[in-house]
Amino acid sequence: MNSPSNQLFDTYFTAPAMRAIFCDQGRVQGMLDFEAALARAEARVGLIPREAVAPIEAACRAELYDFSALAVAIATAGNSAIPLVKALGKRIAAASPEAERYVHLGATSQDAMDSGLVLQLRAALNLIEADLAALGDALALQAERHADTPLAGRTWLQQATPVTLGMKLASVLGAVTRHRQRLAELKPRLLCLQFGGASGSLAALGEQAWPVAEALAVELRLNLPDQPWHTQRDRLVELASLLGLIAGSLGKLGRDLSLLMQTEAGEVFEPAAPGKGGSSTMPHKRNPVSAAVLIGAATRAPGLVSTLFAAMPQEHERSLGLWHAEWESLPELCCLVSGALQQALLVVPGLEVDAARMRRNLELTQGLVLAEAVSIELAQRIGRDAAHHLVEQCCRQAVKEGAHLRAVLGANAEVTAQLSAAELDRLLDPAHYLGQARRWVDRALAEHKNLSR
Repeated sequence: MNSPSNQLFDTYFTAPAMRAIFCDQGRVQGMLDFEAALARAEARVGLIPREAVAPIEAACRAELYDFSALAVAIATAGNSAIPLVKALGKRIAAASPEAERYVHLGATSQDAMDSGLVLQLRAALNLIEADLAALGDALALQAERHADTPLAGRTWLQQATPVTLGMKLASVLGAVTRHRQRLAELKPRLLCLQFGGASGSLAALGEQAWPVAEALAVELRLNLPDQPWHTQRDRLVELASLLGLIAGSLGKLGRDLSLLMQTEAGEVFEPAAPGKGGSSTMPHKRNPVSAAVLIGAATRAPGLVSTLFAAMPQEHERSLGLWHAEWESLPELCCLVSGALQQALLVVPGLEVDAARMRRNLELTQGLVLAEAVSIELAQRIGRDAAHHLVEQCCRQAVKEGAHLRAVLGANAEVTAQLSAAELDRLLDPAHYLGQARRWVDRALAEHKNLSR
């Protein structure tokens, strides 16, 4: 009988490479890598015979172990390291009874699990870093391409003043750049060895404790922290917070894209692909299926982040339950963010942009979205309050009569006494009221390029 699986949603919400890290084999291999490195470190300082290392290393391969049996044993043992170390010892003993004496010497279950997790996280961060960099490149290309493509800015879901698509994408690029900076700053704090023994003092290793810790950090290519972090979980929570930020920024991208894809807007679309975004009943549908992943991840991430925060006040030198609450939460966050990044990388390079539709949508209000431009210009000539009142009256008249604001302004003697026909035409052209949009794009591009050097 096949083991129960839970894969129907996995390829939609998780990148395969990230799932390969956070699967049973990845978790077990992380702990086994710790055990093999511990043996090498202890042999290096003379604590155990060098002959013991090879048999221990040979047994530290995840594919040698029965994950189903380990899963059953965890329910009794209380964590995954206890049954794994027992199984590891049995396998080593079968080949070298002498070497079995030195397995897991001076360490505790949490050392193996936490350090193994950090090894998994290092691989996970490499994926996330690469995806963020690639997404930054894609956003930079699109922001530059559409730096001068006007579309309606929206505030409170209503048309406001014009912006550009490039400016909109540059804001996402800026967030991605900041997340890349945060990740670079976080890595030295996160990628630290956890090695404290039973209660954090490493008493079982006597005078060799510090040399072993130093050698173990070198073997695993991890930083050696100032103290063990059995119950000081700020490093993991800092990562969780960053992952939540990344998920939120990608959710913002997905939300805006889905709104721009709405039938009533129809301005920007996910790239088309055979079978993508269809409906089981409506042949005409083109659903924003990638945006759904971005929004879904952003919706789920805060709960997982809050779990990590809630698990921080851990009791004394090893927690009951709070540590356990982390085990699935942080890997799930990594998987969610990886899936969202994967979908963003599918969407951004191939965005389908309908600039003509954007222009038509800017005309839906018949010039009202540019009323501010007229009011600002008039204010320089007749004062702010008078200008605002005058343009407001013209807007009301345009709405009441169903007329274009340009026609109403052109027929108003107070307005034409101050503004010529050419000036009115310029003021009511969206391309002439884009403010610093181009500058924002250029600044986002420059920051991205500086970080990518």
